[in-house]
Amino acid sequence: MRCDKIIKIIEDWAPKSIAWEKDNVGLQVGSLRREVKNILLCLDVDEKVVDEANRKNCKLIISHHPLLFRSLKKLDVVNDKKSRIIEKLIKKDITLYSAHTNLDFTKDGVSFQLAKKLKLSNQKFLVNLSQNQNKLVVFVPIDYADKVADAMHNAGAGMSGEYTNCSFRSIGTGIFKGSEKSNPRFGVKGKIEKVEEVKIEVLVNSFDLKKVIAEMKKVHPYEEVAYDVYSLVNENVNYGMGVIGELENELSQKDFLQLVTKSLKTKNLRFAQGAKSKIKKVAVCGGSGSDLLDAAINGNADAFVTADINYHTFQDAENEILLIDAGHYETEIPALDEIKNRIEKSLTDKTKVYKYTGSTNPIVFYNN
Repeated sequence: MRCDKIIKIIEDWAPKSIAWEKDNVGLQVGSLRREVKNILLCLDVDEKVVDEANRKNCKLIISHHPLLFRSLKKLDVVNDKKSRIIEKLIKKDITLYSAHTNLDFTKDGVSFQLAKKLKLSNQKFLVNLSQNQNKLVVFVPIDYADKVADAMHNAGAGMSGEYTNCSFRSIGTGIFKGSEKSNPRFGVKGKIEKVEEVKIEVLVNSFDLKKVIAEMKKVHPYEEVAYDVYSLVNENVNYGMGVIGELENELSQKDFLQLVTKSLKTKNLRFAQGAKSKIKKVAVCGGSGSDLLDAAINGNADAFVTADINYHTFQDAENEILLIDAGHYETEIPALDEIKNRIEKSLTDKTKVYKYTGSTNPIVFYNN
């Protein structure tokens, strides 16, 4: 199977367009036209990852963290390890692709997998993304309404949470007069015509808008299609940051800390004591989620599990919410299982998907 077919599985789930604007997601090194028999998944890319990919004949590596986050000014394979990795990838004909904040911000992405590890129920985004949707309104003759709506829905319009094919329709009268150069499907040019029409309104993610309009126009019967596009400030229920959910049973702070330790297979946690002795409602954010502390508190969470927390953020949380730094690597690595499952379910050939067998976590703990 070609790389681009595999990457489509990822991007249908976690579109590149929802990534943080300063992120560098997508193709890092190589060609998306390359044929692959095996795939290797990892959180980070180092030389050992590339070596394992080569041993397992994996011509595609999919990482969470981009190898190329900032621009390189030179490729120095003697003094720079990133340059050596790039050289090795090219020499071994291996393509590298990264899904970073787009995987953070999508449903069932990084934070949802962390929540799953902690066995949280009633999961939803802690903070929804906003201002990345449009409302598309199109006017179409009644007999063509379903055909036009289906074309828009198949292109990605009308998605709202667990619902698809969502639209609102109202009936009215379309009035028009074609010029002598027109070629009207209904009526006669040069004459005012009245046609019973349906007004179809659908939500469209901003990154899908051009595609949806193009597909709509392909099946619309009019020579000149009447449609409106409105920019929205609505929260997008399909994409967001962090997750909030509930434990099946209340736990003491000590028991919850033990649950986190056991679930994420870590022996070390940093935390600030919360206000409540019992933990039931829990917010999580895989990776660096300190900016979501206020959202977790305002969401009435009893605990917030994330990583990369600084001293002053712990101060802000003290006696407000049980704030746990469970490690960047530890809170993101569960996402690889979901990537693996999604790719394997979509494969139609004998391509195999592997997870890197080592650890790319640069942090080690000293035990005296």
